[in-house]
Amino acid sequence: QVQLVESGGGLVQAGGSLRLSCAASGIIFSAYAMGWYRQAPGKQRELVATITSGGREDYENSVKGRFTISRDNAKNTVYLQMNSLKPEDTAVYYCAAAISLVRITTSPNYWGQGTQVTVSS
Repeated sequence: QVQLVESGGGLVQAGGSLRLSCAASGIIFSAYAMGWYRQAPGKQRELVATITSGGREDYENSVKGRFTISRDNAKNTVYLQMNSLKPEDTAVYYCAAAISLVRITTSPNYWGQGTQVTVSS
């Protein structure tokens, strides 16, 4: 019944921008912490950004100043605005939802299907 539907991935040149969206259903969205993870070829999955139910943001160091996570509770949607993209940002990006702040960083309750982001040199 719970579904996270992602969109916005694609191919961009280095220095470009993309905006990822994740629309949630089947949960009381405003009560959940949300996050974005990514997994690049040959690398472990890593947490990119989180946002609490109250709107507090946190970021992995390599994306600070370039990526912005936000949420629109009226639309049950979380976004990841990615600017100044680098080839090393290339990965499959996953949306995640969790009922607690701690859990979004450890074992989210729900996952999206993943969307490919490719940044060319």
